[in-house]
Amino acid sequence: MFTGIITDIGTIRTHEQRGDLRLIIGCAYAMDGVAIGASIACSGACLTVVEKGADWFAVDLSAETVARTAPGLWEEGGRLNLERALKVGDELGGHIVTGHVDGIGHLVSATREGDSTRLVIRAPKELAAALAAKGSITVDGISLTVNGVEDQADGSVDFGLNIIPHTAAATTLDALVEGRAFNLEIDVLARYLDRMQSLRAKG
Repeated sequence: MFTGIITDIGTIRTHEQRGDLRLIIGCAYAMDGVAIGASIACSGACLTVVEKGADWFAVDLSAETVARTAPGLWEEGGRLNLERALKVGDELGGHIVTGHVDGIGHLVSATREGDSTRLVIRAPKELAAALAAKGSITVDGISLTVNGVEDQADGSVDFGLNIIPHTAAATTLDALVEGRAFNLEIDVLARYLDRMQSLRAKG
């Protein structure tokens, strides 16, 4: 489990396609305190540490993981939002995050509002019912609050976010281009409610 509070930005040093995709990710974590087999959320995807060095760790991504995450995210030189798994007693500063990507969103616009940046991201129709104003959303591993939603004719939904300067500086949200793809994870409560409603509809 995670909280969506980013604690480091990692850089993909190597990208090697074996049976699975092996990445070596440079980081500022004290890796002597990270065990092999530990979980680290990498831009919202929970990945397992399979090797490590003084300032890096390696992960393996299955074809399923690559297919379900933002295209282009795992390229060599790419930057990733990192968060280590939650420990008992840690402060829950964001919201409960599982590290399972529910869908891919795309940046519609980024505009300045005072010192902050207003983002509008389009989520696929499969996630539309799970997004609500003042609800929580995880965007590339970052816990954020939805400011507003606007349903689209094709069933997709545009949702707005306010990014304060600290969040932009501490994450990869300092680099925004129109159409950028994001890993999205809906609030865990919304996930269970969606499942309950789907079963009721079948009954």
